Amino acid sequence: MKVFFGGIIQGSCQGSNITSQDYREKIKAIFHEKYPDFEIIDPFASHSNSIEYDDDQAKETFFMHLDIVDSSDLMIAFLPQASMGTAIEMYRALHCQVPVITISPMSTNWVIRLFSIKNFETIESFAKFIQEDNLMKLLSDNKKASEKIEESA
Repeated sequence: MKVFFGGIIQGSCQGSNITSQDYREKIKAIFHEKYPDFEIIDPFASHSNSIEYDDDQAKETFFMHLDIVDSSDLMIAFLPQASMGTAIEMYRALHCQVPVITISPMSTNWVIRLFSIKNFETIESFAKFIQEDNLMKLLSDNKKASEKIEESA
């Protein structure tokens, strides 16, 4: 299974600041412990200096990542605060019928509510869900629901 891992990089930071990226290794470790064979695509891992890209390189990189979202089986999005880039990735996932799981305390945010199949308010609650092996059931239930909607259309 191919999992695209989106999450806040700049958020509302101005200038060339980025938010702490410590969450990435935590979440990847949680995932790899239970699902070691899953391929996790972490755009920041190969583009950690992307804040320094010129406009052409930034555009090429961003649209390349959107293409990766298209071909993924699942998207995980970490959003402790709003992120325009991650919201666009989530929209693309929704458009391409790639299920999105979010980790965000912003449970009333429309993008979180409408674009994700499940939200966890904390990394700890996400970890418990993964450790209890609930992911595959969630994905199966989501697929069945999607098929029913397609049948009735």
